[in-house]
Amino acid sequence: MADATKGGAVPSAYNNTGYPVPDWLNKGDNAWQMTAATLVGMQSVPGLVILYGSIVKKKWAVNSAFMAFYAFAAVLICWVIWAYKMSFGEKLIPIWGKAGTVWGYKTLQAQATLPASATVDLSMIQPFYPMATMIYFQFVFAAITLILLGGSVLGRMNFIAWMVFVPLWLTFSYSVGAFSLWGGGFLFQWGCIDYSGGYVIHLSSGVAGFTSAYWVGPRLTKDRERFPPNNVLLMLAGAGLLWLGWAGFNGGDPYAANVDSSIAVINTNVCAAMSLLVWTVLDVVFFGKPSVIGAVQGMITGLVCITPAAGVVQGWAAMIMGMLSGSIPWYTMMVLHKRSKILQQVDDTLGVFHTHAVAGSLGGICTGLFAQPNLANYFVARLNERGAFYGGHAGGRQLGKQLCGALFIIGWNLAVTSIILNVIRLIVPLRMSEDDLIIGDDAVHGEEAYALWGDGEKYDITKHGTSEYNDTQHGLESNSSFDVRPTPGPTVEL
Repeated sequence: MADATKGGAVPSAYNNTGYPVPDWLNKGDNAWQMTAATLVGMQSVPGLVILYGSIVKKKWAVNSAFMAFYAFAAVLICWVIWAYKMSFGEKLIPIWGKAGTVWGYKTLQAQATLPASATVDLSMIQPFYPMATMIYFQFVFAAITLILLGGSVLGRMNFIAWMVFVPLWLTFSYSVGAFSLWGGGFLFQWGCIDYSGGYVIHLSSGVAGFTSAYWVGPRLTKDRERFPPNNVLLMLAGAGLLWLGWAGFNGGDPYAANVDSSIAVINTNVCAAMSLLVWTVLDVVFFGKPSVIGAVQGMITGLVCITPAAGVVQGWAAMIMGMLSGSIPWYTMMVLHKRSKILQQVDDTLGVFHTHAVAGSLGGICTGLFAQPNLANYFVARLNERGAFYGGHAGGRQLGKQLCGALFIIGWNLAVTSIILNVIRLIVPLRMSEDDLIIGDDAVHGEEAYALWGDGEKYDITKHGTSEYNDTQHGLESNSSFDVRPTPGPTVEL
């Protein structure tokens, strides 16, 4: 068979024959964008499902994992019915897009566009792939924001209240931040830089999570005093999925498989690694032991901090940001939190305020310091923006924009999250009953994470062997108060 590529012939895969292939479709960009979206989705399911289910006390493993699992599904349905267009559709007001559905085939197969994204310097954003890809890519960001927020209220929030909270917060909080900073809203038009969600995702989830923890109320005193992870190794597996998935998180936000995407990925990993090392060293210096949970927190703060800056800063800046993200959130969590009466009063289960709100705002400020002009022109909606480190009036102005953007996200989330939760508690309690809090998963879901050997089972001597076998397996002496040797007869209850 003759080689179809000889003589300048175009390979058949790239011809507009057979199935129609529109001229605007770039298969490489489309493939990367769908891959990036899948990586971000895997951060939530199974990443945070595993992390949440493992990092909490055993009696809350199912409930914590299921809060993440539910949010992922609920956000998707809301996203395609109304929330996507509120976040990335035509402008309704400077902070919000017009609601609408995005499930018709004509919409999904058309070229992706962000209709409100045109600025005085640049034309409307119009990537070279279908709307279906853009809708899915933006969905996984919305979903992980709700899941991160949920980390603040693990171990006590009424699941029914959570079911109501997810669509309401997506509608009235997330969509506002997304449109304002990404979809063409006033902060986007102004040139405030949030490369991949330091503000839209992490600062908002950290502030809203802390606010939610205040309104929901604390865990049981016993749980607050002792809340050990039920499976440290699985916790690390979930953390690993979170780390590697961040390549899609930051690498997908140029909306193309381009040079800036590659820079964002390497900066992301450098910052996360440096942050993890700094956090671990601080644990060793001040507490005498390297904490595995501390290493995970350091990894997360590094990933969060670089997110608003990933594709607009140089490698040395990413390393400096890793040093800052491994030390400043460490200080606020390990020192300031224990000294502050306000922080002590609010039971933020996983410390989302420190790992996401503090680290996210830190990353946004560092963006205002270190945004490199040439890299910024790849991504920012206004040309010739630069960080304060690069001098001039424009540098100081960019830092001011970053501070104003952070203040807007903080203020909006404090107010709207409080309103949503106070409306919900008129319908259902925000916090579980005291009886349910004592029992945990079995009371809430009728299920437990670990079915330990012997729970509800019968001991069958024909299957399990002699009493000597049983004693050897369990390391029990015959006079032990926990003796489980069978009494005469084929089966006994354990």
